[in-house]
Amino acid sequence: MAGVKSAEKYFSRTEIALWCSSAALIVISFCLFDRENYLTLSASLVGVTSLIFNAKGNPFGQILMVIFSLLYGIISYSFSYYGEMITYLGMTMPMAIFALISWLRNPYRGNRAEVKVNSIWKTEVLLMWGMTAIITVLFYFILEHFETANIVPSTISVTTSFLAVYLTFRRSPFFALAYAANDIILIILWVMASVCDIRYVSVVVCFAAFLVNDIYGYISWQKMKLRQNTED
Repeated sequence: MAGVKSAEKYFSRTEIALWCSSAALIVISFCLFDRENYLTLSASLVGVTSLIFNAKGNPFGQILMVIFSLLYGIISYSFSYYGEMITYLGMTMPMAIFALISWLRNPYRGNRAEVKVNSIWKTEVLLMWGMTAIITVLFYFILEHFETANIVPSTISVTTSFLAVYLTFRRSPFFALAYAANDIILIILWVMASVCDIRYVSVVVCFAAFLVNDIYGYISWQKMKLRQNTED
């Protein structure tokens, strides 16, 4: 009971409603379309929970993201989405660890439950896009070598994923928009997978919920940035 009251104080009513509705949709879609792959259900619930903590700038969200990346990598392997598997296990998961360290090292006014929001400059933005282009081209040939299913959206997913993890590491509010763009690509990918196996509809619903949460995360970080700048 104390934990519930603590959560009610920490999260706003909007955030609690968002998490509850997202979790409910994920569970309902699992019951309707899957009912077998509990790994998918677990990954979805861990992922959506990580997003609500990330929206608060809480490093615990990055810990959950590491767990989600591991589970999602296994799910992607099951449908030969090697691009997703390599991206999340080889890039998103390690970068989530680096982001966790970065967020812990940069608390806002000593509050380890809230990271200090950062801004990146034009020169760094150019460097980021240059690195993104190199990563995209490199991964295209890697995915082609492994005969990855739906290679074009899989490659674009690599692009958006790299932008998201880089901006997360740099504590920029735009990381949430990059993840939202990645969510859209993943919805397309798993819709294609659902044509072959209806069980993957539950994954589509998962990333639709992620999309809503990431959009909220961007709004939340912009408000957090404004508040921090005002207080400083």
